[in-house]
Amino acid sequence: MRRAWLLVPPMLLACSLLGPRAAAPAVSSPSAATPSLAPSQPPAPTPEPTVPAPPSAFPDPSAFTWRGVAEGLQSPVDLQNAGDSRLFIVEQRGVIRIFDGTGLRDEPFLDLTDRVDDTGNEQGLLGLAFSPEFASDGVFYVDYTGATGDTVISRFRVSGDANVADPGSEQVLLGIAQPYANHNGGGIVFGPDGYLYIGTGDGGSQGDPQGRAQNPDDLLGKILRLDVRGGGDYTIPPDNPYAQAGGRPEIWASGLRNPWRTTFDPSTGDLYIGDVGQDTWEEIDFQPAGSSGGANFGWNLREGLSGYNGGPSPAFTDPVAVYSHQEGGCSVTGGRVVRDPELAEWQGIYLYGDYCSGLIWGLFRDAAGAWQDELLFDTAFEITSFGVGADGRIYVLDRAGAVYRLSRAG
Repeated sequence: MRRAWLLVPPMLLACSLLGPRAAAPAVSSPSAATPSLAPSQPPAPTPEPTVPAPPSAFPDPSAFTWRGVAEGLQSPVDLQNAGDSRLFIVEQRGVIRIFDGTGLRDEPFLDLTDRVDDTGNEQGLLGLAFSPEFASDGVFYVDYTGATGDTVISRFRVSGDANVADPGSEQVLLGIAQPYANHNGGGIVFGPDGYLYIGTGDGGSQGDPQGRAQNPDDLLGKILRLDVRGGGDYTIPPDNPYAQAGGRPEIWASGLRNPWRTTFDPSTGDLYIGDVGQDTWEEIDFQPAGSSGGANFGWNLREGLSGYNGGPSPAFTDPVAVYSHQEGGCSVTGGRVVRDPELAEWQGIYLYGDYCSGLIWGLFRDAAGAWQDELLFDTAFEITSFGVGADGRIYVLDRAGAVYRLSRAG
């Protein structure tokens, strides 16, 4: 299940030797001086799902294929649904397109090319998340690099046309100064607790030279957790690890290099993180449902399970899967847990891939609690992301401009 492949320069996700840009002033919240440290009340959590039985084996991948769904896109990097039949596809240049089941709509859902900086290989419009109440409030959130190259987290609203957002409705919630052009993270997702989770890279260059991922007073190299309800500025969930003292209150987890794609299993609430490695190891990190936060995944003291500027420590949360550059590529793309009702054999299997090699693995934790990890597909895709439709169907995005769906062969 291996093929020979050329190591192409990873244009989006892997490490690159980039010089520093002029330092920008630290920004924590451009639209508000200081975030509130507690919401009026915690958001109503998603009702506890009935936890399904774990998988017992991987299906035969030869009985399945990745079938083309859409093409003609410009560097697609994210795919989300808003609870209906539409697929919203994020193009790195700053445009969100709608696939309506028959084809791509000509008019963009949102065009932010006038404010998105995509000049760097890892810059651009990088993430999209719809409000859990999108059907009633028409609100969604994006993560992009702005005109100065710094990270911007913004809220937008749909216009009177359900297929067109209002670009003038932008409310900037958070800005994060970026010292270099690479390692911008970019994934944003709502958790079962109703809070918004944001993945941030370590700020770039190589080796996290300023030690940002281990610094509790720096928002880079982290998973942030915000309460964005109410239409105003964000507030801090009262149970965030540093909500009272000791570090930036937005921080939920630390020790990440470039978390490219984070997802919650919709059936269990478990959290999976794909963290791009330095030059040897790629890793998948995990937090079980109900985790209180505070996990430290080890970067830049270690890469994968190996020492980098330090070594293993009981303070670190170990990855649940790793692969080396010698065996499988150079830049992990975090995936999705399959819950497609039409693919019973795949239920509960987390699919993730590698941007450079096009390899796709499956991962699950069995009934005994042991993690099972297996190479399943060998594709020619430059894998930038995985996505899921409201119907549970799972998709993979190829940076060359196409979207494919996991389907039965034949």
